[in-house]
Amino acid sequence: MAQRIDLTQNHDVIGAYHQCDFQSIRHQYTDPATNYAFDVLDEKIVSGYLIKLAAFRHLRDLQRSENGNFAYYYDLREVDKILKFAKIAPNVDTDESTALMDWQQFIFGMIFGWRDDKNKKRFTRVILSVARGQGKTYLMAIYMVYCFLIESMGLANQDFLVTASNYDQTGKLYGYINHMLKIIFDRQPIFAQLAKEQDIVIRDHTGITMRKTNNNLWPMSMNADKYDSKHFTTAIFDEIGNVATRKGSEDIMSGQSKIPNHQYIEISTSYQDPSVPFHNDQKVVQQIMEQDYSRDGDRMLGMIWAQDSLDETFKEDTWYKSNPLLYLPGQKEVLLDGLRDKRDSDMLTGSIEDFQNKSLNLWLQEATNCFLKLADIERAKKEFPNINGRQVYIGFDYSMFSDNTAIAFVFPYRDEHGNPKWHLKQHSFIPWNKAGSIEAKEKQDGIDYRKLAKKGYCTITSHPQGLINDDQVYQWLLDYVHDHDFKVMFFGYDAWGATTAIKQMDINTEWPLEPIRQRTSELKDPTKFLQKGMIEGTITRDNDTIMEKALINAQIMEDKIGIQVDKAKATLKIDVVDAIIDALYQGMYHFEDFGVANDKSKQVDLMTSEQVKEWFESKESGLLGGEDDD
Repeated sequence: MAQRIDLTQNHDVIGAYHQCDFQSIRHQYTDPATNYAFDVLDEKIVSGYLIKLAAFRHLRDLQRSENGNFAYYYDLREVDKILKFAKIAPNVDTDESTALMDWQQFIFGMIFGWRDDKNKKRFTRVILSVARGQGKTYLMAIYMVYCFLIESMGLANQDFLVTASNYDQTGKLYGYINHMLKIIFDRQPIFAQLAKEQDIVIRDHTGITMRKTNNNLWPMSMNADKYDSKHFTTAIFDEIGNVATRKGSEDIMSGQSKIPNHQYIEISTSYQDPSVPFHNDQKVVQQIMEQDYSRDGDRMLGMIWAQDSLDETFKEDTWYKSNPLLYLPGQKEVLLDGLRDKRDSDMLTGSIEDFQNKSLNLWLQEATNCFLKLADIERAKKEFPNINGRQVYIGFDYSMFSDNTAIAFVFPYRDEHGNPKWHLKQHSFIPWNKAGSIEAKEKQDGIDYRKLAKKGYCTITSHPQGLINDDQVYQWLLDYVHDHDFKVMFFGYDAWGATTAIKQMDINTEWPLEPIRQRTSELKDPTKFLQKGMIEGTITRDNDTIMEKALINAQIMEDKIGIQVDKAKATLKIDVVDAIIDALYQGMYHFEDFGVANDKSKQVDLMTSEQVKEWFESKESGLLGGEDDD
């Protein structure tokens, strides 16, 4: 147990598993969930990387709990209770109970089995994702019915929530719960008696109430915006992968903060837009699981059945990773035929992305003509703390109307092997006039600007009407360059964006400013350089949501002359990418002999007035004569 396991770099979860001695755990814990974890890591089951991580985490946590240096324990009695209840829960399609598969029992084991020192559920937040058609709605109906009927016993004034972005999606899960409860009350005398004692009223659309205790199960859509008024003990958000903002989740979780034994479950398949919070949260929980040594995320659970790459689109023997129902006896061929038909049909209609999203649970780019692949964007993240005193190339993209004003900083550097590289930073100024408020602007863009402003990635405009404030932009940039003692090698801006801020810089600084025409013939080289650098790993970037979303949104626009980036619709933001390309207009040549950093003919242009004076008076200049002059 003493070893420090970090899988963030090598991702070799199977190798780490074989380096650990789990024999005592294997003998002591024989419940279905733990058996499933062993089957995954013993590779008896075809599973993806993320489920291997979840299985490994469970076994490691069992080790930690047995060694007495862990804040949580695995309660086999709680696991047994939920699994016994599941045996009587009817499938809404057949009205008969359905035996849970091993992966479904694993889900319940993780959710209910892990406890804190007060015997409350350990995991307060759960990320659950699996391909479409795998029965997750049925599973969550069992979960909610159990919480509402069993866990609420002896408690009063408890609120339970099922929700989605719209009422149609909310209604599907609520309909399952509604129907399941009616059948249980009809067929199970003990629960029929409970329903009578608690005076349970089941309404078709508006919720379920225990009149005696005032416990309520509420179906609500996110659009109703009523989360703030409730404090939910248990909440499920269905198909959250299609939600662009965190507001709903934040309202739910803030209301839960003081509720004992609370739990919030987010469930969804993948969607086309990978910049949504649900995908970002998957990345967070992945890192939590990879950093086995860290206890920072011990109350967050991730269980994600997904393919490992797009290459598996045509590898049917791997589809178990995202479609664990393929292991259902007697159903494999039927399900496999359905998946094949879906794939082939989508290929013929040019919509294979839908199959990859929904049937393989893979996150994709928004469009097939995307500028960069998601994997390349994510791989480029790098900490770059030492920026003081560096040479920098600056790009400036000014907002005319509703777009953000973006300033990009490109820092050339050499890695530990002496290879040339470039690191990207940005700062955006956020107008909200057209949206009406900063809250509406955040909802429109799907970006939490106020939170990012606290991290230094943006500034919300100080203009009273929500327009870009030129003076604010100018002063911020001047202070930022001065505070970090940057050596500005180049400042590129849209030739049409000769704003007041640009004019002030031209007059009051000695930066080499250059207007750049925003057309394919001018932009093709830096655009291609950015794309190639991100793919090959020579360009790195901050872990910055604004930049990431802009890179995801960027698409290629091509004509006979060259290429440049564009966006699919007006509400998508790519201003940061435009600013980066302007900075790279000269930044891409930094290490070349003809680049501005090495061009002797331009050395004076890069000097301050004081530096010019010092050089003018030096012997090196040869301009003032000396002892050797005739």
